[in-house]
Amino acid sequence: MNILMFGLGFPEIILIGAVLLLFFGAKKLPELAKGLGQGIKEFKKASTDMQQEFHRSVEDPHSHQVQHTAPASAPAPAAVAGQPKPADAGQAPAKSA
Repeated sequence: MNILMFGLGFPEIILIGAVLLLFFGAKKLPELAKGLGQGIKEFKKASTDMQQEFHRSVEDPHSHQVQHTAPASAPAPAAVAGQPKPADAGQAPAKSA
């Protein structure tokens, strides 16, 4: 009869508990269980925070986006007269005779 997930029954759980007791001792097991519980609690909190943030961004997708495109009326930087092209940016300007 399977009690828990992964096909673990009562004898397997007792064996795991006995091995843990041998490795860590009776005084250390409550501390380990407390640490494990706090870790699981923090993981669940982070998971729910991430889900809430995801749902907020899905409900209002424009509130967190930043516009990365230039306005259509402004010319491209390379098209401005008198300025070097981006490929020429590292070179000295050519002298006109």
